[in-house]
Amino acid sequence: MSRIESFFLAGPAGRIECMLKRPGEESEARAAAVVCHPHPLFGGTMHNKVVHAAAEAIVGCGIPTLRFNFRGAGGSGGTHDGGRGEQDDLRAVLDHLSRLYPGQPLLLAGYSFGAYVALVVGCGDPRAKALIGIGLPVNLVPFGFLRACDRPLTLIQGDQDAFGLLPLVMALAAHVPGGARVVVIQGAAHNFAGHLDELARRVAEAIPEDLRPAPGPAAAIGDDPSRVVS
Repeated sequence: MSRIESFFLAGPAGRIECMLKRPGEESEARAAAVVCHPHPLFGGTMHNKVVHAAAEAIVGCGIPTLRFNFRGAGGSGGTHDGGRGEQDDLRAVLDHLSRLYPGQPLLLAGYSFGAYVALVVGCGDPRAKALIGIGLPVNLVPFGFLRACDRPLTLIQGDQDAFGLLPLVMALAAHVPGGARVVVIQGAAHNFAGHLDELARRVAEAIPEDLRPAPGPAAAIGDDPSRVVS
């Protein structure tokens, strides 16, 4: 049975509201993960449906997964900082995960604004061994930094995403030094409405085998009783 812990961390702008879900077979875990939420000024929190689906998929692969609220969102202190201070929030969260799971590699994932923050930080942090970007808003935010990113990278994009046009995502991926895998979800808009199950499957498929536990069953996807809002 998986376990959920809600707590606050001391962050650079005040407390950081967190939720950590540990899989039932945690003793076999070989990595830990964090999933970052979309833009807080447009209602994004760690309870976003896409973030929840992604986190559940990762936990379902046997990896302890932490969601948190950026500064100014939910119960976290501070105010929104346009993606700059939010990077420091994420680094504080990664430091906490590294204390909980010393020496374990980290998987960083994020959706929309959260993808930007996760990928910026992940590309520069040696603890990050795999990155997953969901719904990259490439029309609105510069992702050119990925041209210097050598981490294993999967980008999951809906072909109807008005904030991240697929041709722009494909062009960006073509210039990632180590190569980026682009997974296209047909018919999905930016919010992946009606496609969350497929999104969860795609996230699970993106997790490298060497980060998955072995042997033993992992927790099932979908048993998180926590609140989920759009």
